[in-house]
Amino acid sequence: MELELLYEGKAKKVYQSSMNENHLILSYKNDATAFNGEKKAQFTGKGRLNNEISSILFKALEERGIESHFIKQLDSITQMVQKTDIIPLEVVIRNIATGSITKRLAIPEKSPFEPALVELFYKNDELGDPLINDEEAIYLTNLTVENLNEIKEKARSINQVLTEIFATIGVRLIDFKLEFGRNQDGEIILSDEISPDTCRLWDMNTNEKLDKDVFRQGTGDLITVYEEILNRLEEQL
Repeated sequence: MELELLYEGKAKKVYQSSMNENHLILSYKNDATAFNGEKKAQFTGKGRLNNEISSILFKALEERGIESHFIKQLDSITQMVQKTDIIPLEVVIRNIATGSITKRLAIPEKSPFEPALVELFYKNDELGDPLINDEEAIYLTNLTVENLNEIKEKARSINQVLTEIFATIGVRLIDFKLEFGRNQDGEIILSDEISPDTCRLWDMNTNEKLDKDVFRQGTGDLITVYEEILNRLEEQL
């Protein structure tokens, strides 16, 4: 039976599950994009790697008490998830200064943030996903103050767990992006994916970049570094 395609994004296709109306099927693509879609390429095997990595990390979070939309991995490129009403916010957690924030605020590269810095971006491609403050986030998303505080608290908890997980494989979690949605019970839960597409990951010993920055900056082979992350996770978790 052919599944109904609900949405196609930059990195994934979203299908309605034929077995349960409250479940979705995510299919990870081989496409890579950067700079809001201005730079594009395809890498054979990228979808498989992101699916495998994201599945491992969602399972690890669940084991540590953090709920997400993830239900199970179905095959090499697909996973089953709970249907959620995605909140149009990108929640960025920064542990170390790099990338846009160093230019925007003239913060020296590699400056640590203690505690981690949480930023909100309005999820809107036409506007270029602009940085917004709490009041703007509440206005644009119809969240309450309590909802937004809950999201930030969840983001900090996820950061703590992921930082510890990556440290066990010799990787420093520099910063990363999260998305949240409401499930069928109205609960706010972690959604989307966690992968080298959405995280900045540096080797603890060499500071080698093991994430999509190698594609953004043209400094290395994307598949090689994604495979390195997957191999380390499989050995440790």
